[in-house]
Amino acid sequence: MARLAAKMLSRRQVEGLIAEGKTVFIFDGNVVRADAWLKFHPGGDKTILHMVGRDATDEVNALHSVETRARMRSFIIGKVQQPWESFTPPLHGGKFRPYIEGEEDEELSEPECPRSREARSSSSSSVSSEGNSFLLDPSLRRRHQGSAVASSSSSMTSVSVHDETSMEELTRRGVEYDLAAYPALDQETQGKIVDLYRELDKQVRAAGLYDCNYVRYMREAMRYLTYLSISLIFLHYGWYKMSAFFLGVFWHQITFTAHDAGHMGITHHFHIDTCIGIFIADFCGGLSLGWWKRSHNVHHIVTNDPEHDPDIEHLPFFAVSHRFFSNLYSTYYDRVMQFDAAARVLVRFQNYLYYPILCFGRFNLYRLSWEYLILGLGPSKGIAAYQRWLEITGMAVFWYWFGYQLLYKSIPTNWDRFLFVMISHAVTMPLHVQITLSHFAMSTADLGVKESFAQRMLRTTMDVDCPRWLDFVHGGLQFQAIHHLFPRIPRHNLRTAQKLVMEFCKKSGVPYALYGFYDGNKKVVGHLGEVGIQAKILAECQAAIINKGDPGHT
Repeated sequence: MARLAAKMLSRRQVEGLIAEGKTVFIFDGNVVRADAWLKFHPGGDKTILHMVGRDATDEVNALHSVETRARMRSFIIGKVQQPWESFTPPLHGGKFRPYIEGEEDEELSEPECPRSREARSSSSSSVSSEGNSFLLDPSLRRRHQGSAVASSSSSMTSVSVHDETSMEELTRRGVEYDLAAYPALDQETQGKIVDLYRELDKQVRAAGLYDCNYVRYMREAMRYLTYLSISLIFLHYGWYKMSAFFLGVFWHQITFTAHDAGHMGITHHFHIDTCIGIFIADFCGGLSLGWWKRSHNVHHIVTNDPEHDPDIEHLPFFAVSHRFFSNLYSTYYDRVMQFDAAARVLVRFQNYLYYPILCFGRFNLYRLSWEYLILGLGPSKGIAAYQRWLEITGMAVFWYWFGYQLLYKSIPTNWDRFLFVMISHAVTMPLHVQITLSHFAMSTADLGVKESFAQRMLRTTMDVDCPRWLDFVHGGLQFQAIHHLFPRIPRHNLRTAQKLVMEFCKKSGVPYALYGFYDGNKKVVGHLGEVGIQAKILAECQAAIINKGDPGHT
């Protein structure tokens, strides 16, 4: 294996491996072949497929422990010359030529999607690092980018979206907006960002921010038990609405610890943290941790990409980009997301429906969890194979204590049962708001494979500013941008890490999106309204075309 690891592979050879269907990516200058563990990967196969042909060093380091990365080295089949120019993965439409022995390296002439071409042709655009423009709050962003960019959103909604050309124009404007606001995509600029990000990681480790504060978690556990106890006391005395409220608060709060466990941010031990997460998510909450990890890890790799990120694929209820109007194919769900009649109606009013629909968000999570477990979408072999059966057991236990013992045995009437379910589930709505708040209003543009991991995470994610005493309400999810840069940092350390990230943004010129809770909600609702207007224009144009009987449009 050492002999193979020392073998230098040319770019054409790597391309040829991918053309043969091999699952290879670059990690720390090494070519890693992942076919052997693709079906057994605890984070799902899609996370790996998004990295085929790319330099995945920062993604691998961010999402995996030191021990996992060490085991990964046994799958190295060679080395490449650095810096590596990433290919567009096959999952993203990249094309690859078979390798002919002795063939010299040539410039790859693979077709690219329009938005990626736009990003490359305009890569000379860069962001100014003048003053404090790294901080992307509303006033500073306007000051930094000027009136042309400030008016971008309103001008986008005025574009007619009745045909493919206009849709491409909206996409082009989105790319141009990001290219004007963020550092250039040339190798030198992005290479500097990569170096600064890796230096930042060393600072984070030196500060001990990966170390978990177990005293804080003991306090968390006591608070959770307090909420659950209050719920049971109210249930005992027949105060069903108050009991439902505190059970919802209990579910809302324990999700934060399940999130940490899913990222191995508590003990940093795969099996221990996974079992903690399954106990919280499945046994206590009726939700599948395995489903969440499979979905959430993809979200961390291709954040806010409408074709690939399941966390923003919510048709027919929400469309965070006009690109959803064109019946996009979801690579996560392996199906076309139809912009059907229901979507055409609901998306037009999505800014008004945003909070009401999120009140029912937990019901959809039940559906996704059972779909994942029944269909066996997780690993069936390997170190994570046992988790499916443990989760099914957990789900059975949950529905026994919640569905049978609590709802059926403890509450006398169907009406009270109905109210209990609706109240307890609606109370968890702030969690769904917090999750969507960090992404729904951020960029959905694809700037291509030349963009660094750190820049992509900061471009597609916002943080929410709040007083320290409110941290327990947000559960660390208010620091989503920092969390995306360092997913395995325990949430109690994210506020400390924020200072280091701000310094990184000053040095690199990558804007840091930070909004207050009110302003963040206002931005999300406003953005949903803009996309809703675009959907309305689309519907009106289609109706006009039908009325005119234009045979060239359908």
